[in-house]
Amino acid sequence: MSDTKSPLPREVADAYVDALVVLDPVTGTYLGVPESSGRLPDFSPAGQEALAELARTTLAALDEAEQQPGGDSDVERRCARLLRERLTAELAVHGAEEGLRMVGNMGTPAHSVREVFTVTPTETDEDWGRIAERLRAVPAALAGYRESLALGLERRLYAGPRPTATLVEQLDEWADTGAGRGWFEDFAAAGPDALRAGLDEAARAATAAVGELRDWMRDVYAPAVEGAPDTVGRERYARWARYYNGTDLDLDEAYAYGWAEYHRLLAEMEKEAEKILPGAATPWVALAHLDEHGRHVEGVEEVRDWLQGLMDQAVEKLDGAHFELAERVRKVESRIAPPGSAAAPYYTPPSEDFSRPGRTWLPTMGQTRFPVYDLVSTWYHEGVPGHHLQLAQWAHVAGDLSRYQASVGMVSSNAEGWALYAERLMDELGFLTDPEERLGYLDAQMMRAARVVVDIGMHLELEIPADSPFHPGERWTPGLAQQFFGAHSSRPADFVESELTRYLSIPGQAIGYKLGERAWLLGRDRARARHGASFDLKSWHMAALSQGSLGLDDLVDELARL
Repeated sequence: MSDTKSPLPREVADAYVDALVVLDPVTGTYLGVPESSGRLPDFSPAGQEALAELARTTLAALDEAEQQPGGDSDVERRCARLLRERLTAELAVHGAEEGLRMVGNMGTPAHSVREVFTVTPTETDEDWGRIAERLRAVPAALAGYRESLALGLERRLYAGPRPTATLVEQLDEWADTGAGRGWFEDFAAAGPDALRAGLDEAARAATAAVGELRDWMRDVYAPAVEGAPDTVGRERYARWARYYNGTDLDLDEAYAYGWAEYHRLLAEMEKEAEKILPGAATPWVALAHLDEHGRHVEGVEEVRDWLQGLMDQAVEKLDGAHFELAERVRKVESRIAPPGSAAAPYYTPPSEDFSRPGRTWLPTMGQTRFPVYDLVSTWYHEGVPGHHLQLAQWAHVAGDLSRYQASVGMVSSNAEGWALYAERLMDELGFLTDPEERLGYLDAQMMRAARVVVDIGMHLELEIPADSPFHPGERWTPGLAQQFFGAHSSRPADFVESELTRYLSIPGQAIGYKLGERAWLLGRDRARARHGASFDLKSWHMAALSQGSLGLDDLVDELARL
């Protein structure tokens, strides 16, 4: 009889991560695994099936682990709860062959191939040697992606025409940045002279592969999907909503909640707008006034420095008062996003050992003048106390959780909900008393409420309520969604267009901001009610940020226990 002890759920989860980074070196790079830096994933149907088989075998191992002595402790239970939910959701998406039509303006394998270079280490010649290997892997990775899309065409699993057209435009920009070179060649130009020949050759091959994918997407894929719907319908939407939110949502209730938040926020915005431009017809007239006459930061490097200062200031004011931050969690860097990115700012978490810090990224979209009202709450969301404090804290306490809970097991709506909660927290704590900044915060909140309305509304073709000031009684279409979003946002037209393409490309993700914020607030309210006068917000924050990711229903349950 063997004396070998069967693994507990956290050990099963960590074994999954070890196997995952072999199949998915992009994930390995985000985690900071050096061996991953020279490789790229297999995006072909065979590569997708290998990931699914890993999920299946892990779920079988989890069944056994939960029966072991100690498998039902709190730390093991939380990990098992997350691992089972995530892998089950991923297998549902795989089983529906969604990976055969992953086309859009962000989040596709093509985007993954390019964006991973921005977080690949570049400090040493050895790092650049691995980058050269990774550049040489680009053609095969993009060929695998094309193979999956081609199989999708054979099976009549079509992406929408609008996301397809946008991806073709992005690939065109990556293939030629305007200087007769592609994005990969520009990236490789920063490498050491000792490796110049190999880097340049590999970068040219990568650029050629991008051009080949663009040509195929333009000449073969786009004509094949012409006439296909851009929206996905209720069944596909529900599957994706489960994937991004970690629970089976009542989509009609969520749609109604989005409208309720819309009306609440509109009333608040009207009051704040009156302080800035008395008599303004709408809050967005006041925001347009701020675009011209409000406080601005001039210059790309200047705005990067300004955002860095904003985050540094937030760390200093929040640490000790509302959070207890480890020294390595206090560090976060402000960066400018590479050309050809989607319009929305984003965050990349630190590596597991913090050798690469957490970073916020601002797409400039060709702009050199940046309104302050549009930046403050956004960087509370992307940086501090938003994404950075949560994801860096997860990395910091990974030894008490599991690698899985602290990284690849992230539920989108958990993280986005925390980041939106973080914006609201800064308002609650008095950091947004300036009328410009507070109207900008409310505008950002309104954008997230509008996301719930239009994302669910257009994909399910729901009716616009009778009390809506916009096309009451009509059924949502992508065209109406873009009009509505543009009329209820201070963002420029190119941002609005990029956002709507994003919602068509990744259905169910955009609703997680508001629904996730609701879950965080509900969990906090229940914990406060349980503790009464002894409730300590700082302690609750740190306990909440140290439990790793969970789907929304599980999150509320666990937050209420803290």
